[in-house]
Amino acid sequence: MNPGHYQEMVTENSERIKRINRLFYMGAALLALGSLICFLTGRDVAGFVAAATVVLWFVVFQAIDLQYVRLETTPDRLTLRYYSVARFGKREYHAMEFPLATLYDYRLEKSLFGLVHDLVLVVRTRQGLADYDPVSLAALSAEEQRQIEAELKRILRR
Repeated sequence: MNPGHYQEMVTENSERIKRINRLFYMGAALLALGSLICFLTGRDVAGFVAAATVVLWFVVFQAIDLQYVRLETTPDRLTLRYYSVARFGKREYHAMEFPLATLYDYRLEKSLFGLVHDLVLVVRTRQGLADYDPVSLAALSAEEQRQIEAELKRILRR
């Protein structure tokens, strides 16, 4: 690669994550409030249905595993930062950073019945090839996913 002609590439989904977070928490709050109102007004069956819907709401968001993703490449390094957004408890931040020359391959794996793509980066190490943990691309737009794939293909000269 010629560093003089290389432009840094950054793809991240922070704006989309803000909208997803609002949807997640507002939806959960409205469902919980609806359940509470049902119980307080003596409509127990409706309250249980609303409470079950709250639980289902959380399970669906956990299964999809929506993640903030920031992929950045420079002339010699690839950095990928990510964390799950629709979680309770302490947020776990993750990052992978390595020289571009060690990137061997990548895979887009389908999960959740083929509805969600996960990115797996494969790097060369002294011990052989190693796969990084999958990163969910569910919270990225189709265009952001295409940008990431195009950048990985460019790095691998495909």
